[in-house]
Amino acid sequence: MAASADPRAPGDTRRPSGPRPGPAPWVAMYHSVGDCSDDPYRVTVTPDRLGRQLGWLARRGLRGVSMADLLAARAVGGGRDLVGLTFDDGYADFLTDALPALRRRDFGATLFVLPGRLGGDNAWDPLGPRKPLLTADGIRGAAAEGVEIGSHGLTHVDLTAVDDLTLKSEVTGSRAVLSELTGTEIAGFCYPYGTIDRRAVDAVREAGYSYACAIDPGPLNGPYALPRLHIGQDDNAVRLFLKYRLHRLRRRPVAGL
Repeated sequence: MAASADPRAPGDTRRPSGPRPGPAPWVAMYHSVGDCSDDPYRVTVTPDRLGRQLGWLARRGLRGVSMADLLAARAVGGGRDLVGLTFDDGYADFLTDALPALRRRDFGATLFVLPGRLGGDNAWDPLGPRKPLLTADGIRGAAAEGVEIGSHGLTHVDLTAVDDLTLKSEVTGSRAVLSELTGTEIAGFCYPYGTIDRRAVDAVREAGYSYACAIDPGPLNGPYALPRLHIGQDDNAVRLFLKYRLHRLRRRPVAGL
C-alpha cells in the first residue's frame, strides 16, 4: 500500500487565467466511526473522538460542510472558514455514530459510497473486522438528512490497475446506480485508496462528475484531483492544529478554486 494513499494500503496542470486561486481547501477524510480497538489500517475514530474533533473546528470558527457546499463557496471567492468533511466507504456506522455528532454541530458532510456492495462489508480489507456497509435504504436515509452522496466506485478497486471496461463500470456505472437510488444527480467521486493517474481522472470527468477527491494527487491538480487529509483516532487538538497549519503551508493552490 502506498504511503501517500489511503492508510490501508486530472486534473489540468495548466494555470487558469484570472485571479490567482486561494489556499487549497482543507478537506478531512474519515472512514468508519465506532470501536477502534481492532483497527489495523487506522481508519476508525470513536464517536467521542469525532465529537472532540468537530468541537475543535467549531472553536476555531471553522464549519464542517459537504464538498458541494465547500466548492460552491470557493467558486464565488468565499469558503475560507469552511472545512470539507468526507466519509469514505459508506459504513453503516455513519448513520448511528457519525451523523448524530454532525447534527449536534449543525455540520454537513459528503458520504462516498459503494453501490456495488450495498448491505455488504469491507471485503477489500484483508485484515481487521468485517464492518457492515449501508444498504440502499441507509443511503437514502443519509441523503434525506441533507448529507451529500458521492460515488466511491462500485466495489472499491484501484482504478489505476484495472482495464478500460472495469474503469468505465466503476466510474460511470456507479454514478448511474446512485442517481437512480437517490433521485438526484451525483456530483462527486472519490478514488478508492486515493490512487489516481491521468487516465482515471479523465474517466471521472467524462462520466459527468463535477469534482473528485484524492488524498495526495502528486503533480495532478484541479477539481478532479482534490487533496484531502486523513483524520484518525490519534488526532487530538495539538495534532489537528499542526495538520491544519502544515496543510495550508505545503499544499499548492488548486487550479480553478
